[in-house]
Amino acid sequence: MVAELDRAEQKVEDASAALRKELSLRDLVLTQILFVVGSSWVGAAAKLGQAHLVFWLLAIVFFYIPQAAVVIYLNRLMPLEGGLYQWAKLGFNEFVGFIVAWNLWLLSISVIALGGMFVTTNLSYALGQSWMPNNKWCVSLISCALVLGLGWSGVRGLSLGKWVHNIGAFAMLLVYGALIILPFFALARGELKEYHPLQIAAPAMSIFYCFNIFSKLAVGALSGFEYVAILAGETRAPARDIGRSV
Repeated sequence: MVAELDRAEQKVEDASAALRKELSLRDLVLTQILFVVGSSWVGAAAKLGQAHLVFWLLAIVFFYIPQAAVVIYLNRLMPLEGGLYQWAKLGFNEFVGFIVAWNLWLLSISVIALGGMFVTTNLSYALGQSWMPNNKWCVSLISCALVLGLGWSGVRGLSLGKWVHNIGAFAMLLVYGALIILPFFALARGELKEYHPLQIAAPAMSIFYCFNIFSKLAVGALSGFEYVAILAGETRAPARDIGRSV
């Protein structure tokens, strides 16, 4: 069984040997930030008021840390191009690997399909043009531009794609940095009387609502580490750097 697994791993490694090793540890860290950090979960957490910190801590302890440990372990054991679906295929069988890969493909299609509306809505807020999300031609044009741009980046490979990741990660850090700093500016200007961002309060909602929000913050807001392992075959030192990037 072990020898068979070793042969299967070697087959995957041989198939990915021709891939260019474009990704360094820096690129992986920035890609992790882009994959994991998202702004859509800020609103879900805000609904909890001062109780949001409790949910974040629970999500980190019961989902974020265990997930990171599993990804690090499996990547060190099998640092293979394809990551998740290779682990599933080698650990179970080809059908399970196919189902995992198919689900990842469906997720990508769904994200890209929603991306046009998401980008259009954000641009409408940034530019103060409320008509944009309601104009089908505007949404269609931006969606087409997004798909064509991502497609071109994919054809060019990670020599270009990694910079898309890196710029996106820096933009995400900039946005969250601004969100953290702005309340202190408001305090200094007297627009806020007080600001206590790390206050902890017990949840006052029903257990079902609490579980709903917890699952959103855990599975939604704190997942994404596993996707970087897909790029192992294009990483310079996958067994070491993917784990370190987590």
